[in-house]
Amino acid sequence: MKIGFIGLGIMGKPMSKNLLKAGYGLVVLETSRGAAELAAAGAKTAPSPKVLAEQSDIVITMLPNSPEVREVVLGADGVIEGARPGAVVIDMSSIAPLACREIAQKLADKGIDMLDAPVSGGEPKAIEGTLSVMVGGKQDVFDKCYPVMKAMAASVVRTGEIGAGNATKLANQIVVAINIAAMSEAFVLASKVGVEPELVYQAIRGGLAGSTVLDAKAPLVMDRKFDPGFRINLHIKDLSNVLATSHEVGVPLPLTAAVMEMMQALKVDGLGDCDHGSLIRYYEKMAKVEVKR
Repeated sequence: MKIGFIGLGIMGKPMSKNLLKAGYGLVVLETSRGAAELAAAGAKTAPSPKVLAEQSDIVITMLPNSPEVREVVLGADGVIEGARPGAVVIDMSSIAPLACREIAQKLADKGIDMLDAPVSGGEPKAIEGTLSVMVGGKQDVFDKCYPVMKAMAASVVRTGEIGAGNATKLANQIVVAINIAAMSEAFVLASKVGVEPELVYQAIRGGLAGSTVLDAKAPLVMDRKFDPGFRINLHIKDLSNVLATSHEVGVPLPLTAAVMEMMQALKVDGLGDCDHGSLIRYYEKMAKVEVKR
């Protein structure tokens, strides 16, 4: 089976490498930043999404947002112009569910199937091949593509029809954002009253307050490591999709809106390309304290 992969960024490049390790034939865009590295590892290159799709049974996209996915899939020299009937597009980006359904319908008109399959886990789990994948689409298409997605992930779960994957990812991003905010409030308070944050972390991580988010972000925060595993700007993009969708369907999300404004403030401070764990710096600035070991 030949797989085309479009989007070799922080997440896409290690995901592509894991497909090669699993023995899949891979085609990437020659204009992508990581194309030379992937080519050295055994991937083929193509000059456009159209040509890439012509050479692929499955095309995976891992791009920043809905407009980029729409352009690559439906635009001039796009995937839709090269994919054969019966091919599958797996969009592993995090985009708006309604945009996903629109793209899927246009592909279906040409006999091309689509799954929306956004991921969670950040760069470390992309490298390890232990991502969590949330998938929307037809059951038979999911079953056909399951081994491909499993080559990049520890968990691959179908949550419904097309668009359900991105709806699930929006829910995931709400939980992650609010968890980081809660962790930040707690550690800033502890530090301000003179308690070592490392000891607070060790005391609470095994109880009800413990979480995957806490274990992933607390050590990095205390070591002052804010290199992007997942950029604030990308979380802002996801929360924008969350809030737009919530407004369309009539669901108030006051906590999500509050965290969104905190992230916007950090972006204004020039921290948009830092990891979303940098949310703690919003609280540190107000409290005039630094959380560190």
